Amino acid sequence: MQSQSSDIADLIARTALRDRAAFQALYRATSAKLFGVTLRILRDRSEAEEALQEVYVKIWQRADRYAVGGYSPISWLVAVARNHSLDILRARKPASDDIETAFELADDAPDPEAAALAAGERAQIDACLAELETDRADAVRGAYLDGYSYEELAKRHGVPLNTMRTWLRRSLIKLKECLTR
Repeated sequence: MQSQSSDIADLIARTALRDRAAFQALYRATSAKLFGVTLRILRDRSEAEEALQEVYVKIWQRADRYAVGGYSPISWLVAVARNHSLDILRARKPASDDIETAFELADDAPDPEAAALAAGERAQIDACLAELETDRADAVRGAYLDGYSYEELAKRHGVPLNTMRTWLRRSLIKLKECLTR
């Protein structure tokens, strides 16, 4: 199980680098489970199939947000599928005019403990980014925080596209090592 978990984590990391083959392998390895999650929540096969496609689009776009520590990779994938399915359910429900229902709504803001953990994680990520060479750290921020494409970053830093891919891949490996210390 641990081997499968690390394999899935590796596929997510490679997907974050826009490796299409890794993304296809991730889909083959996890789509049945994630379809089960969407189907269980939505209770409609065609809607669950459509939701599953949207879930994998989100995974492709947000694979760089998976944090190796804390959650298993399959738990992260299931959370993406679950949250997307719940968003679909919420969109179905008509707005209520009853003020009483407003009191039943959960506060989406993180509780103080979660906020403190997030701040600690952010500080750790910032510290690990500071260990990278300045241009590498700028490239990582540009790709994963600002949404620049590899091509845009390569032009911006005046390096070939493959060099930029190598910078980002190696920088993510260094960040992973730093975050797991």
